[in-house]
Amino acid sequence: MNTMPSEELLSIGELSQRTGASVRSIRHYDEHGLLATVRASNGYRMFPVKVVTQVRQIQRMIATGFTIEDIRSFPDCMLLIEGARSCDQITEVQRQRLETIDRQIADLEKRRARLIKTLSEGTFPPVD
Repeated sequence: MNTMPSEELLSIGELSQRTGASVRSIRHYDEHGLLATVRASNGYRMFPVKVVTQVRQIQRMIATGFTIEDIRSFPDCMLLIEGARSCDQITEVQRQRLETIDRQIADLEKRRARLIKTLSEGTFPPVD
């Protein structure tokens, strides 16, 4: 964390407005070391303008199903460049995430089918 900024700084509220992320989410990202921050003389957390890009990238990755821990393991370039392409280093993580989502979809489809059967028959079907 720096103490002598040389560029425009944003308060957490301003960062929230520019990105659409909640203040709570921004704090969460910062606590996990995903954002560049500085402390103002009053002790408040301030963010360089480049963090707008970082927050947007984090939001995109989370919307794709990645966890904060996953994102922490990604190369920094993926956070610093808006719309950055995936790197070879995370291809396996992406494949694993896709497999997890596919398993969740399959489970939900089974549950849906069981619920439809329950509604049509009026009783709960036996567990497979």
